[in-house]
Amino acid sequence: MTETMVVHGIVLRETETKETDKILTLLTNELGKIPVIARGARRKNSRYSAVAQPLAYGEWTLSQRKEWFYASEGSSLELFEGLRTDLLALSLGFYMAELTEYVTMPEEPAPELLSHLLNGLYALSVLKKPAELVKPAFELKLLCLAGYEPLVNACEGCGAVNPEEPVLNAALGTLRCKRCAHGGVIRPLCPDSLAALRHIVYGNPKRLYSFRLSPDALQRLSMAVSLFLFTQLERDFKTLHFYESLLHP
Repeated sequence: MTETMVVHGIVLRETETKETDKILTLLTNELGKIPVIARGARRKNSRYSAVAQPLAYGEWTLSQRKEWFYASEGSSLELFEGLRTDLLALSLGFYMAELTEYVTMPEEPAPELLSHLLNGLYALSVLKKPAELVKPAFELKLLCLAGYEPLVNACEGCGAVNPEEPVLNAALGTLRCKRCAHGGVIRPLCPDSLAALRHIVYGNPKRLYSFRLSPDALQRLSMAVSLFLFTQLERDFKTLHFYESLLHP
C-alpha cells in the first residue's frame, strides 16, 4: 500500500504533459523542492486545477513512487489574485519563482526560502508594493538566504562605517569606499542606497519592503544588486528578460 503525505507548497513551474496532465515543480515546507505529477490537472473539472498553476500556494496530498510524487488531492490556500490582473507584477512573480527554484536544492527542506517567496508575492499582490522596489530587495535577501550574503557593514579596505562614495564589489560581495576601490566588478552606491542595502541584508525580514528611496537611489540599489546576482550565479533568466521587456518595450 502506497503511503500518502500532506504537504504545503507553492508551484514554481509547470510543464504540460500528455493530454490532460501536468508536471509541477513544487517548493514545499516539509520536503523542499519536489517534482509532482498532477494527473488530469488540465481538465476544467479537475479537483485541483486552481492550485495546479504557477504561483499558487496550497495544501497537497501526495504519494511517492521512486523519484516522483503523485498528487491525489490539492486545495488552494493563496492564489495571489492581485498578480493575475497586473502583468508587470505577474512577470516579476514568475522571475522570483524561477530564481527561487534555481537556488533551492532538490528535496532539502528550505522553509526560509519558501517564506521569503510567499512574502515577496504578498508584497506585490496584496500590499501593492512597487515592482521596482520589491525586485532588488527580493533578489538580495534570497541570495543571503542561499549563502551569498555580502559584507556591507563597513569598507573592506579602511573599515569606514560610512564610506565616502561607496561602491559594491559584486565579485567579492564587499563594500568599498572611493579611496579603497581599485578596479574589479564594482557598482557605485550612495548613502541612501547603502542604507537600503544594509536594511535588506541585516534588517528584520518582516520589514524587508518597508523602505523608500528616491528614483536615483533606487536605481543605484537595483543596478548594484543585479550585478551582484549575475556575478555570483553566473547565469541568466528568461523570466527576467520578459519582465524587463515590459519595463522597456
